[in-house]
Amino acid sequence: MKDTAFELKDLVLAYAKQETLDPLKALGRFVAFGIAGAILLSLGTILGALAVVRAIQTETSPHLTGNLSWVPYTGGVLFALVVAGGAVSRIGKAQP
Repeated sequence: MKDTAFELKDLVLAYAKQETLDPLKALGRFVAFGIAGAILLSLGTILGALAVVRAIQTETSPHLTGNLSWVPYTGGVLFALVVAGGAVSRIGKAQP
């Protein structure tokens, strides 16, 4: 009877560990990769928007000055909105 009680205790502990700790570890990896991806996507979007602004400023140097100096920044904002729209469209999609 004493051996059965110890086996039952070990079985319950192993089951609890399997059903709680293992899924939490997997969730931790999922969250860590998600945060890393979000940081890298944000940094890439910022640098891409800056590249768009600088490219428009460089290529249209004498034309978009004075009252039209806001046009390159609009291009950068549009680029950021397109990237954000692409990211939002992927929210909730099932992964293959």
